Amino acid sequence: AAYSHIFLLFHYSYTVSSKIEPFYKGGKVQVSDEKHIFCTCGSHVNVLEISTGKIVHSVEHDDQEDITSFALSCDDELLVTASRALLLKQWDWRQAQCTRSWRAIHTVPVASMTFDSTSTLLATGGCDGTIKIWDVVKQYCTHNLKGSSGVVHLVQFHPDISRLQLFSSSLDCGIRLWDLRSSQCVCVLQSHYSAVTSLCFSADGGTMVSSGRDKICTVWDVNTRKAKRTVPVYEAVEGVVLLPENKDFSQIGVKSKDLHFITAGSKGVLRVWEASTARCVYTQTLPSTLIPVHGEEEEEEEEKDDDPRSLTYLLHLPNSSRLATVTAEHNILLYQLPGLTTQQQFVGYSDEVLDVKFLGKGDSHIIVATNSCQLKVYELLTNSCQILYGHTDTVLSLDVFKKGSLFASCAKDRSVRVWEMDSDSGLVRCVAQGSSHANAVGSISCSRMKASFIVSGSQDCTVKVWDLPADMSTAGTGMCQLTSRATEKAHDKDINSVAVSPNDKLLASGSQDRTAKLWSLAGEGNLGLLGVFRGHRRGVWAVCFSPVDQVLATSSADGTTKLWSLQDFSCLKTFEGHDASVLKVIFVSRGTQLLTSGSDGLVKLWTIKTNECVKTLDAHQDKVWGLHASRKDDKMVTGSADSNITVWVDVTEVELAEEQAKQEDQILKKQELSNLLHEKKYLKALGLAISLDQPHTVLTVIKGIFLSYQSSVNQYFTVSNLTDCVLIQQSLLRYCVVWNTNARNCLDAQAVLQVLLTHLPPEELLQYQGARTHLEGLIPYTERHMQRIGHLLQASMFLNYMWQKMRVAGAPSR
Repeated sequence: AAYSHIFLLFHYSYTVSSKIEPFYKGGKVQVSDEKHIFCTCGSHVNVLEISTGKIVHSVEHDDQEDITSFALSCDDELLVTASRALLLKQWDWRQAQCTRSWRAIHTVPVASMTFDSTSTLLATGGCDGTIKIWDVVKQYCTHNLKGSSGVVHLVQFHPDISRLQLFSSSLDCGIRLWDLRSSQCVCVLQSHYSAVTSLCFSADGGTMVSSGRDKICTVWDVNTRKAKRTVPVYEAVEGVVLLPENKDFSQIGVKSKDLHFITAGSKGVLRVWEASTARCVYTQTLPSTLIPVHGEEEEEEEEKDDDPRSLTYLLHLPNSSRLATVTAEHNILLYQLPGLTTQQQFVGYSDEVLDVKFLGKGDSHIIVATNSCQLKVYELLTNSCQILYGHTDTVLSLDVFKKGSLFASCAKDRSVRVWEMDSDSGLVRCVAQGSSHANAVGSISCSRMKASFIVSGSQDCTVKVWDLPADMSTAGTGMCQLTSRATEKAHDKDINSVAVSPNDKLLASGSQDRTAKLWSLAGEGNLGLLGVFRGHRRGVWAVCFSPVDQVLATSSADGTTKLWSLQDFSCLKTFEGHDASVLKVIFVSRGTQLLTSGSDGLVKLWTIKTNECVKTLDAHQDKVWGLHASRKDDKMVTGSADSNITVWVDVTEVELAEEQAKQEDQILKKQELSNLLHEKKYLKALGLAISLDQPHTVLTVIKGIFLSYQSSVNQYFTVSNLTDCVLIQQSLLRYCVVWNTNARNCLDAQAVLQVLLTHLPPEELLQYQGARTHLEGLIPYTERHMQRIGHLLQASMFLNYMWQKMRVAGAPSR
């Protein structure tokens, strides 16, 4: 027991516990039955369950062509997708089965699609400027509407189907109104000077609101086909939703019974407008107010087209009185009316994951830095996400304090921030911020014993130590401004990694200049250089202190990981195995093992004492930037440039128990096999020997059968139903190939083959795994055995002939 306890100190295997994968990479988003969100992801349409945040269904075109558009019918039953291959497919999405497919007739891909309110008519707008209307019940094309110029990016039926009207918009910025009775364009509504992005109708169908990227919304009278009001909204609008008239929306500034609508666009906030006065009555406040970096006054900037917060879609969920918005960074956010409170947040696509750490009590959450200025906090149990705003450029690195609810981040905006998670609500807020680096801050490390300081390393080649105020978390909603206690020009090139020792007295830094350095944190003021670790042939990507020994681990772009002595700065061990840069290294198993991750997408587990790589984990397709172990040392998390985050769980104990049970089972089976052979119960013995994968024992059983049933082997095999068991047949065929190579066993092999060929048709035999290879291996040896037996037969015939012809000398002739 003591031995097994020591054995279990080491990890030997991890398995994937859960994954956070991208499910939306841009394109159309649609909500069905208020329980699912449909979104495109390359050649897939993924169905996200709102309550759990998990992908419950996914449909994909056979040709793996990208899906250009899709539409879900109003009754939530039919899903139709269009791909670049100009195919339309109709799906039973709950079963992920294609029920029908047909050619789109369009000469170029379909850009937009919509169903009418009865779920019978489907309109497709093509990049060729034509609109086709399909009857999906009777399965034919009813209309071919021509006249639009360029890509038809918007098609929408009037909600009152008795009107038989279709609205469309293309590159000419007009809104075309088509009468489906006459298949004619009856008028073009002119108001916008840029692409029309969305249309919304009032409950009675008499009023329509259109939005455009020309920063205006227009209110139309559908009956007179005239513009009633043009509302300047001062941002490129991507989505508009009319507020229901019979509900109380006083929380968001609705004071009158007049028509009000909500807009979503390039500013990234939802705004409520009163149509009659063209006034904005409510503007949503963003989750955090950005503090100007370096203290300069923020000027009114011209809106950036690539602002990650800008909204690309706005969807109304009327039954549950919610709104869904989609951001340019592929985040989907759900808001509850009437107060526009954030209800749920989903991250559709994280781009490159640059760092990931466990967070919270019992490592219940993970904090993720992606190729973005926003941080994401996931609750592992439900996959629900919080998006943290604060940094103004890409967040590069993270570190968590010992107590697990406080963590620090650093970014390209030259700043560091400290965040705190509320232990009860799980909400995270920024409690401190500091900025005095002259370039991007690429690495950060927290004090280990208590939350007293953080250390940052920057591309300006300096290391800074920031003291944290003691009353930081009790300062209410305010944010502390941090100042650096010490600044040191530490290296000649970018600093890639900094690490604080377990006793808070030492600091290690690793740089592109191929060195790692050890610094003293004990003295007041500046850092004291204690020594330099030289030996890597490329830049040092990561440094990490051992939790128990006076040892430092470094990983480098030269593909190696090294262990160094803190006493004399000598290299103690080198671990080689990655084919490319080793990006992260951490200690596990109380400092007796290392985990490393590399540019090759692999994570390797090393035992320090033996220099041996005991496990290689392959779950990523690109660089693994993030690697972190839980405090209990039973889990780890990896984040990669392939946008996947994987949580791994240690299964060493489980696998050891399984191995032990397997060995015990083998011993019992061998004992049982010996008893069966003694009792001449050959059939059971044969099945048991095959399950143990012991060809020699199987041969012994076969020989026993031939000795006991010489004349009726065929009948024995038939009676004992051996020819019904596919597994036994496959194994016997495989063993026959081996036995047939030996002249002593070839007769047994040929007898078994005869039984198999007698009872099995050739077609069935060829279905077995590797059957063709086995048969190819049998033929040359069988031919050789036949030649040998033929020669023996000839020799025996000659002997017989000689015997017949011989005369005994002196015998009287007859």
